[in-house]
Amino acid sequence: MIQTIILPANRTDAGHVTRFLSALALDKPWRVEVSEYKPRRSDEQNRYLWGGVYRAICEHLEGWETADVHEYCLGECYGWETIDGLGRKRLRPVRRSSKLNKQEFSDYIAFIQRRMAEHGIYIPDPDANEEAA
Repeated sequence: MIQTIILPANRTDAGHVTRFLSALALDKPWRVEVSEYKPRRSDEQNRYLWGGVYRAICEHLEGWETADVHEYCLGECYGWETIDGLGRKRLRPVRRSSKLNKQEFSDYIAFIQRRMAEHGIYIPDPDANEEAA
């Protein structure tokens, strides 16, 4: 059983957490982890990445698919690791975009915009796309 409880900022009572912990079975060990909550990327951010950013890049690269661009951008932004298997080596990005919070995702988009600008490919901001629609 995995249970996630998000405590709101500026809370005055965390009694529901105490009640939850008190209700756990006493005959089992439990692991409790506490970390700062950072919301994951939004659906809008993800749609913009795949439908706007990657598609715009593919229009300038013959033979590239959005999945190819995705792997390339992640690796260039976060670095590459080498994987050995079946007598061959290949590279894969160290991080995945699905694990990024909203701020990290925005930073990732900004990285792509800068990198593509170096290659003469303009990637508009998400707000510009919405205004043009």
